[in-house]
Amino acid sequence: MNFLVLYSTIEGQTRKIAEAVASHLETQGHMVMLTEANQVGCADPGTSDGAILCAPIHIGRYPSPFVHYVHDWGTVLNDMPSAFISVSLSIASADEEEKTEARNYPVRLTDETGWKPRFVLHCAGALKYTEYDFFKRWMLKRIASAEGGPIDTKHDYELTNWTEIKRFVDDFSQALVKVRDLAGE
Repeated sequence: MNFLVLYSTIEGQTRKIAEAVASHLETQGHMVMLTEANQVGCADPGTSDGAILCAPIHIGRYPSPFVHYVHDWGTVLNDMPSAFISVSLSIASADEEEKTEARNYPVRLTDETGWKPRFVLHCAGALKYTEYDFFKRWMLKRIASAEGGPIDTKHDYELTNWTEIKRFVDDFSQALVKVRDLAGE
């Protein structure tokens, strides 16, 4: 089968997640087009059997190029099997309110764009202290400290659960294979 894996990234972790998704699909024998949402003329999802989109939350929003892509292609995405990986640090929070807020971001995206992915995974991103400016490093260290998270700013911390991502991709691709088999394709 042919898959589109489209992503938007701010600090690079979502790109890493999308690359892992694409690689995992390829190891299953699928063809994959991996592309970034802000590339000019990025992919038409209708040319694929399924699409997995990945985007991070920053300051309560998904990146504008991603939202524009989903808005422009929402009808096509709704007419095909599609999945969404929403990346945020809030989903790794010990605070249930923050986790609930993180779970609501895709709902708000649906409200804004009309796209209703059939599968959604909430995935933690990374704390990249060594790449942050002073203010951002200080702010995220305060938040991580309040959450009981990692606070040594000399190191970066990847909170992404790679096993969960592979399971999500497996579930999505197997569901598509079953649908195709039932349809006799």
